[in-house]
Amino acid sequence: MKKPKYLFPLITFLLSFGCALFVAMKVFPNNPFSHTKTKQETTLLDKIQDGDIIFQTSESKQCEAVRIATNSKFSHCGIIYKINGNLFVFEAVQPVKLTLLTDWIQHGKGQKYVVKRLKNADTVLKPETLQKMKDYSQQFMGKEYDAFFEWDDTRIYCSELVWKIYKNGAGIELSKLRQLKDFNLSDERVQKIIKERYGNDIPLDEKVVAPSDLVDSALLKTVIDTY
Repeated sequence: MKKPKYLFPLITFLLSFGCALFVAMKVFPNNPFSHTKTKQETTLLDKIQDGDIIFQTSESKQCEAVRIATNSKFSHCGIIYKINGNLFVFEAVQPVKLTLLTDWIQHGKGQKYVVKRLKNADTVLKPETLQKMKDYSQQFMGKEYDAFFEWDDTRIYCSELVWKIYKNGAGIELSKLRQLKDFNLSDERVQKIIKERYGNDIPLDEKVVAPSDLVDSALLKTVIDTY
């Protein structure tokens, strides 16, 4: 039997496409052709809501100083947004950005984390309020991380970002603001960081909010605690 004229080119094309697709799936695991939600992602989608706040322990020298100064195991936090069916953490790092939740969890010590939620979230965080929070958040996207913990919006740090989104997007103050001098600044590890940041001109009266202030907020309840 005479073989069709275009059979060989067709087979070659299919084999080439199959190989390319296989490589893409291996090299780019988040490729839309290959990505399926893991069991962890599915579980988190079931448990987490738009606007939840997540906390973790980070291991940098600055984060160690934050934990000591605030007498808390938590040194980093962010706000969770559901976008196109995926969970992201909007966080103030360098720079401020959206991070896939499963990646964010991997960055913490022991991959441990706590998720908190407004006690009255079902009545307060309506879709229009959440959208207002997201719209307000956009002004911070790409801004530099604030290692000096200043209260203006030129640069921004993690707990400041979350506090301001809730205040200006939902009209909710998650905690009272404190001053830098209210924290434990006597430890030599804290003093070393302060000296590096400010020299001898320490802004003791600067308004500050720490991850510990948010995690201890009376307005929040615990949704997930993996510690």
